[in-house]
Amino acid sequence: MEKFINIPNIPEYTVKTVAIDYRTDIEIIRTLNELGIETIKTVGCKELYDSIQGHPDILMHHIGGNAIVLAPNIYEDFANKLIKKGFAVTKGDTWLSRNYPQNIAYNVLRIGEYAFHNLKFTDRQIRIIYENMNIKMINVNQGYSKCSVCVVNEKSVITSDKAFSRKLEKHGIETLLIKPGDIKLEGFNYGFIGGTAGLVSNFELAFTGYVNNLKDYKRIMEFLDLKGIAVKILSSKKIIDIGSIIPLTY
Repeated sequence: MEKFINIPNIPEYTVKTVAIDYRTDIEIIRTLNELGIETIKTVGCKELYDSIQGHPDILMHHIGGNAIVLAPNIYEDFANKLIKKGFAVTKGDTWLSRNYPQNIAYNVLRIGEYAFHNLKFTDRQIRIIYENMNIKMINVNQGYSKCSVCVVNEKSVITSDKAFSRKLEKHGIETLLIKPGDIKLEGFNYGFIGGTAGLVSNFELAFTGYVNNLKDYKRIMEFLDLKGIAVKILSSKKIIDIGSIIPLTY
């Protein structure tokens, strides 16, 4: 019997289910399936621009356990997929629309006992739930908090955002600061490192494509090696931001 991942983004064991953009390359889906991982594909949100309209880290927020907050734009079309897997889905208060910051309400970075976001724009349901759970909510300027940060474990991450890196370090989270760029995201110069990846076990981090074209490839590999985290490459293509690979059950 599958169990729900208690601390979002940080699975205790080998992952059985992930949430992923419905347009994700078939090679990535196939590799995940070969690893024994079922993919719950999002649906498109027509109010958003094309590049992010299927990104799970834009459309939903995993609170932890079986609790998920979902954007009302896609609630009718997507909630049942999650409910069938045993999730308790809360409809968020914030309707997403095309432009920043009207598209960031659910893109909250949860890591351990902290939740980082631009709190002015965080969905009210997420704030209420976390306040009731005594999760510390930390304000940052980066509205795309989740997709800008690649979670390595409960105490370490990778990001290209300098200001966010400083805020994370201030709260005891070790940060590898890398140079931006070299990540594919249609319609933009580049995407975010967090949007390309997700932990698929307690010791293995999956990336959507090859990371050796990244400027800080060697530093990334050394950092992960120090943390005891192996790398799983899911496709033979260039690394791409698909709005995160969000682990849900193990």
